[in-house]
Amino acid sequence: MSLFIANYERELRIGVDIRRKRKIEKATEFAERMKKVQEEVRAASKRVQEEMKQQVDTEGRAEVWKVGNKVMLSMKDLVFKKRPAKKLVDQYVGLYTIDEVVSTNVVKSQLPTLMRIHLVVNVS
Repeated sequence: MSLFIANYERELRIGVDIRRKRKIEKATEFAERMKKVQEEVRAASKRVQEEMKQQVDTEGRAEVWKVGNKVMLSMKDLVFKKRPAKKLVDQYVGLYTIDEVVSTNVVKSQLPTLMRIHLVVNVS
């Protein structure tokens, strides 16, 4: 049953019988060519997806932090009242010793009291 019959409960009158099955060579060639293209695209996207997953998995390895390691502190997000200008301050400061590993991305370290920041910091 065609959609027209389902919607309007009558046959569409166009002068040609649309239900007649006949093969048109150009249309079948086009359909076959499109199927091949779709298969190639699926294979290529699957291959690219696997390559991207492998790359992300190798880059995403977390570093193993141990007590006693020396770390540097980024000054990027720290705000100090008496600094002359952001561009004149060092990007990283000191080598501070890790006292405790709280979780995979949080450590407690020995920071100077003059910095006035919390001792527990994110490793990123």
